[in-house]
Amino acid sequence: MLSSGAAEGQKVPDARALGVHLTGEPGPNNAITDVAGVEVGHTTIIQGEGQLVVGEGPVRTGVTAILPRGRESGDSVFAAWFSLNGNGEMTGTTWIEHSGILEGPIMITNTHSVGVVRDAVIAWQRDRDPTFLWALPVVAETYDGSLNDINGFHVTAEHTFDALDGARGGAVSQGAVGGGTGMRCHGFKGGIGSSSRLVGPYTVGILVQCNQGLREDLRISGVPVGEMLPEPSSCYADRSIPAAVRRSGVPWCMRPSGEPPDALLDSGGLLEPIPEGAGSIIIVLATDAPLLPTQIKRLVTRTTMGLARVGGMGYNGSGDIFIGFSTANRAAAADRAEVTGLEMIPNDQLNGLIASSVHATEEAILNAMLAAETLTGINGYTVPALPEDRLTEIMSRVNSALGDLRRK
Repeated sequence: MLSSGAAEGQKVPDARALGVHLTGEPGPNNAITDVAGVEVGHTTIIQGEGQLVVGEGPVRTGVTAILPRGRESGDSVFAAWFSLNGNGEMTGTTWIEHSGILEGPIMITNTHSVGVVRDAVIAWQRDRDPTFLWALPVVAETYDGSLNDINGFHVTAEHTFDALDGARGGAVSQGAVGGGTGMRCHGFKGGIGSSSRLVGPYTVGILVQCNQGLREDLRISGVPVGEMLPEPSSCYADRSIPAAVRRSGVPWCMRPSGEPPDALLDSGGLLEPIPEGAGSIIIVLATDAPLLPTQIKRLVTRTTMGLARVGGMGYNGSGDIFIGFSTANRAAAADRAEVTGLEMIPNDQLNGLIASSVHATEEAILNAMLAAETLTGINGYTVPALPEDRLTEIMSRVNSALGDLRRK
């Protein structure tokens, strides 16, 4: 198990260095933590290898915590949420819909660990505040059962406590960490990704748990990269695993020595293939701009456009659920007894924030893939990393062509 809030010793995604054209100016960390006060923590659980034994592993999962005002503050924030497609879960949202207020951390984990994480957040809040009475924690999920022993229930209250207590500002670990450990994104290894944009005096930050999308739908800087990268594909790395627990249509990772180059690589799995369009994405938006809950919802809704720019379609089997908050108007969001004044940006001045929510979401999803390394999980199932050398080659060719067009 690994707990971390910062990105020390971890691969830092840098799409621009690979020639990817991205719009807008990121903050110093290019992460959701560029919004002052926001802290992120992860607990990553990687244990075992080989054939799945439910309850024993292999385990490839975890928990991610986003604290709007940090661990040392219990103040509420104005908030809103939106569901593009509801084949997923995010608890606590009915009260946010009615009150416009978020009163605790946002947690992300795997589909079958939502309950234990929710209960752990209540225990964590109770232990820290002697006046604590009640909570409706926000816990979201995506499904990691292709790589992880999801029915083994390996996430515990202690893992949740570690993620919350380890939350920090600054650089954010991305890729196969925390709740994103066992996730796939457009056929490549995915997980946690983050990005930010500066908008005058304000900042918009995004964090995603990316587990959605088909390979052929993937777009990077508008380029149909997924169509250009049919390989490497997900594959089985362990030939000792019986066909009865392997999915059909998935090849072996390596051709055995002595077999001809055109030898059939299909592993001969007998289970049904992973359904087309299965998978989900959670998007968390933070800003320090003084916005009302209705305005926050407008920004949260626009993150769907950033998702679409990468090729997200909101397929039937996808749980695409988004939440956002503003750290401004601290007194107004927290006061329970007095009439309190507040500030708001006029609706006519929202366009810069709207555009930034789109662009930061696009980059956060890309960063989830760029930060993630190839990972092997249950039954030898292996999900490849996005090949940066091939991406650099593609973007170089595209940028050269666009440069010629712009000069004409």
